[in-house]
Amino acid sequence: MIETVIQKLRAIFANAELKKKLLFTATIFLIFRLFAHIPVPGVDVAQLQQLFSGNQFLSLLNVFAGGTLSRFSIVAVGINPYITSSIIMQLAGMVFPNLKAMQKEEGEAGRAKLNQYTRFLSVPFAIVQSISVIALLRSQSLLTSANPLTLVAMVLTMVAGSMIMLWLGELVSEYGIGNGISMVLFAGIISQLPVAFSQTVAVASSQQILTLLSVVALFFGLVAIIVYINEAVRKINIQYAKRTRGGKTYGGQSTHLPIKVNVAGVMPIIFAVSLMLAPSFLGKMLTSLDDPKMVLWGQRITLWFQQTSPVYLISYFLLVFSFTFFSALIFFNAQDISDELKKSGAFVPGIRPGGPTKKFLEYVVVRITLVGAIFLGVLAILPSLAQIFTGVQSLAIGGTSVLIVVSVILETSKQAESMLVGQNYDKYQ
Repeated sequence: MIETVIQKLRAIFANAELKKKLLFTATIFLIFRLFAHIPVPGVDVAQLQQLFSGNQFLSLLNVFAGGTLSRFSIVAVGINPYITSSIIMQLAGMVFPNLKAMQKEEGEAGRAKLNQYTRFLSVPFAIVQSISVIALLRSQSLLTSANPLTLVAMVLTMVAGSMIMLWLGELVSEYGIGNGISMVLFAGIISQLPVAFSQTVAVASSQQILTLLSVVALFFGLVAIIVYINEAVRKINIQYAKRTRGGKTYGGQSTHLPIKVNVAGVMPIIFAVSLMLAPSFLGKMLTSLDDPKMVLWGQRITLWFQQTSPVYLISYFLLVFSFTFFSALIFFNAQDISDELKKSGAFVPGIRPGGPTKKFLEYVVVRITLVGAIFLGVLAILPSLAQIFTGVQSLAIGGTSVLIVVSVILETSKQAESMLVGQNYDKYQ
């Protein structure tokens, strides 16, 4: 197995085009990490890091952001506004037929125009998220200056940093390797995993060594399960009708339609994390008020939504579970697929084309999405469960982080292999 990996690495670096893409992607990663260490002026960074270290949910968000939140760098907001606007545009495509037709009928030009609209929509989301983060810091007395001009400058700086992150991601998509947005998330998480793992080892006492080793073993088991679920597909047999023209028979081939168990990917967890931030943010805002009743409610909300509380675990799981089903219905449009099969003269054996095929596809998607939804829900609350049962505070085994890293590695390796296969074909032309 090791020899196979070495051979693939040699083949990758022997390919001039692929080597160029890898070096370009690595350069973008370096630029991103440089921006991540440039702080926004006007914030007490030392106290901010203490706040993040004392709140596990904020620490989890900091891992997603690549450590930019705890440093309050100019790219602290990251690409979250673009991800949010992408989800909103996908939902809008179900409500407004023009958006759906733009992507379906206008081809590449339509998708480019839709992507441009998504970029425009990400700007107001970046403004709102920047104001929310600054309001949270102000409620915790972490701002060194409350001057309105300073606050406006901080918001504009964070919005500009978010747009820079979006630009870097699109550069990776165009000139590098892999999906640019996913690669930026991947770079941020990878940069924080060693720190999170070292913190886990540091807080573990000598009596918890066996527990820590068990956690490491579970980590590798988790990676294996993620790879299995991520690559699992349900193959639906597809048969093409036979046609006879001029004494010759055409068609009659059989193939299959692959439907992934995890159709939605990691998007439901990212969206649920954004919503789960709201109660924590509200609790901190209420505790900073002068009204004793509001302070009491803020303390209750903060207690309810601690990372190990039953309310937090149940709410987080149900949100991820619900969003997974909802996202699956968005990403897998049974009506469009059944129409395309009917137009191309294909059908599912034993199922009539049109409406019956649509119902059959929806039935299959709902069944396999149930497995994917439970998987993502458990994965989301895995760090909390690990802390409850082991007593070790750990972000190194964060299921969502591992899912993003493993998914990006699998997709990028597939793209690299396809480029190598294409090079082999070119030799025989």
